[in-house]
Amino acid sequence: MTRRRKTYDLPAIPRQAPAAANEASPPEQLATLAYYSFQKKRRERSRKRGDTPRILSFTGYGSTRWVRIFSRVLLSKPQWSETEYVNQILRDGVRGWQNFVSPPIAYAMVIIEVNGERHQVRADRNGVVDARIETTLVPGWATVTVHAGDEERRTQDVLIIDDDTTNAIICDVDDTVWVTALPRPFTAAWNSFLIDEHARRPVAGMPVMLNRLAEKHAGTPVFYVSTGPWNVAETLTRFMTRHLFPLGPMLLTSWGPTEDRWFRSGMAHKVNALARLAEDFPQLTWTLVGDDGQHDPEIYTHFALHHPGRVDAIAIRQLSAAEALLAGGRAENMRQATQGIAWAYGPDGAAISFQLENSGVLPPREHAPLAWPQSVTAEEQLTVAELRADYPEFTQDISHHTQEES
Repeated sequence: MTRRRKTYDLPAIPRQAPAAANEASPPEQLATLAYYSFQKKRRERSRKRGDTPRILSFTGYGSTRWVRIFSRVLLSKPQWSETEYVNQILRDGVRGWQNFVSPPIAYAMVIIEVNGERHQVRADRNGVVDARIETTLVPGWATVTVHAGDEERRTQDVLIIDDDTTNAIICDVDDTVWVTALPRPFTAAWNSFLIDEHARRPVAGMPVMLNRLAEKHAGTPVFYVSTGPWNVAETLTRFMTRHLFPLGPMLLTSWGPTEDRWFRSGMAHKVNALARLAEDFPQLTWTLVGDDGQHDPEIYTHFALHHPGRVDAIAIRQLSAAEALLAGGRAENMRQATQGIAWAYGPDGAAISFQLENSGVLPPREHAPLAWPQSVTAEEQLTVAELRADYPEFTQDISHHTQEES
């Protein structure tokens, strides 16, 4: 059973008027028609080769009354051995283009089994299943089963959030979880097709910072919202597992053009994803984590203004000068529009954690690590002073807090 939901858009997102009936189709629609015609021919060739349906299951989430399931249905060679495939991935890694070679099955019929009950849903035009099902589950991790056809079936982990949970985290991925450092128009092509997944680098200190935020309150869930396509969901999951990021559901988007755009609007996707999470869990207060190379500060400010009292803190990773140049510049300063919300702004997880501690969002560590010599402490103080001078609107007034504590 699925439920329609309203969508949300920032006022800044442009909209195009529909073309008149007697006008030629705009280039965006032609690109969409070409893309899906290409996918249809790929499916036809794949079926002639004898390829069979295959399900890729991703981490879902829900409450004690419903679950939201994410999967992707595609065609692949029947002789694939799951054990051999996983072993090869763990040993050699995967070039990104391998996530795109199997054609998705448009509008595939899928059966989702929850609590012994079966629910029939359909995938979308890109083979992606995003279904909400009413059920009864206990808080914690649960398992559901997704079926495609008579033989193909996969289990899926689902995070069930207790009604008593009060805090949650939303985290961006590109340049926040892993380092992108590429021009935005080419980011998707490079990361999705060429780079080996083991060559990706995490943003320094981010796993520790996110784990500290998640452990502050018992049962705090972490949601990863990204403009990346569902094709890289498995790669992203393995990456976060290797680098000890807290496990959580991912909200990604579909690959390819839309009816009115050459490229899908990452900004609209994030706005809608955040708005739906706020609607799904009205009891939660959010900590928002992102970077200043896209629109995260604007999106998070928009979210905070439309959900007053439900944002605890906003943490923004500052890109280096080279990263900001390649990313198309830095986002606008939005801190003044969110009075009363703690902001942290730093180049890595350690600097952000330091500021979150001074603003009271993170509890201070009782014992400093013994491996920190005095020279490192002095260098950290110098770094903080430089950040405060360069970005006075974002950097916490650390000296003020120090004086109060003393």
